[in-house]
Amino acid sequence: MRRLDRYILQEFIRTYLIIFFSFAAVFIVIDVVDNLPKLLRAGASVDLAITYYLLRMPYLAVLTSPVTILLTGLFMMNGLSKHNESVAIRAAGVSIKRAMLPLFFLGLLISILIAAFGEYVLPRAESYRNYVYNVKIKGEQPEDQMLKSRIHYRGDDDDFYYFGFFDGYKNDLRIIELTRIDFENNEISHHISANSAVWKDDKWLLKDCEIREFSSKEQSNFIQYPQTDIEILNVEPNDFIRITKKTLALNFMELKEYIGRLKKLGEDASSEIVDLHMKVSFPLTNLIVIFFFIPIATSNIRSKGRGWVFMLGLVVCFAYLIIVKLSQSLGYNGVIHPVVAAWAPNLIFTVIGLVFLQKAEI
Repeated sequence: MRRLDRYILQEFIRTYLIIFFSFAAVFIVIDVVDNLPKLLRAGASVDLAITYYLLRMPYLAVLTSPVTILLTGLFMMNGLSKHNESVAIRAAGVSIKRAMLPLFFLGLLISILIAAFGEYVLPRAESYRNYVYNVKIKGEQPEDQMLKSRIHYRGDDDDFYYFGFFDGYKNDLRIIELTRIDFENNEISHHISANSAVWKDDKWLLKDCEIREFSSKEQSNFIQYPQTDIEILNVEPNDFIRITKKTLALNFMELKEYIGRLKKLGEDASSEIVDLHMKVSFPLTNLIVIFFFIPIATSNIRSKGRGWVFMLGLVVCFAYLIIVKLSQSLGYNGVIHPVVAAWAPNLIFTVIGLVFLQKAEI
């Protein structure tokens, strides 16, 4: 049995690598024909162009992995059926489902590796690729996210902030307005203003600070401080630094933290939440597609019929990718819940895949 398991795994991995590098070659050729003139006109040297395309490889590996696995399985299973190897396996008293069991473990392993690859390698590659294209090739200045103006921010305890200007290099603020609302009574309970604030020793030092308290819609107390470090602002400098990287250039924890910042700033984070969950759901596609190619090895139909089964497997895979993009778009626009948008395609095609697997002949 171990010899059969090794044979199945070796054939699968060999075919997988051949198909992946074939995909990579076709992708690069098409992209070079389409975009290389634009890169050269933008000022790219040959070295920068090569670097740009090499940095695209991690994205290609993550994006095409499910299709690569499906094609690998289709070619491999078609070969087992065509050369009657599947018949020999069953004649030896081993079911096809048992013979293909190592592929499920391999699919799970690939899913984990793709998830880890997308978490640690892809963000760095995409971040540097964007830098190469925008700064080194196009000659643009890196966008400075350390300087902000006219910031609206919703904090904890129903605090609403307005900051006229934030300097992330000095960690100071200008023109500060804080309004605290008592929603039970539907009225403002506090209004705090200050001309400036500087972050020092992990707390804000406010200058020219005025605190007004209200009760029954009338001012009940007024305090003025030329300078104070009492805890008034429940925010930190990092809360104002909006990340401009694309979600591909962020790992899971960075994206999760970024979503928290967007929510505090009162901005819609639907697309980011979809992308966050897809960092987990999309790699699992590498396991799901295995359900769709095993029936070919168990098929007793002639080669022409196997071709139709082969085509059906491809249609199912591309239908999955189309539904993923459609669901992703609906989640981005708030038509469906972002978590549903990320996981619904996996749940639907897992059920369909189990049906396919049940059709496999023992």
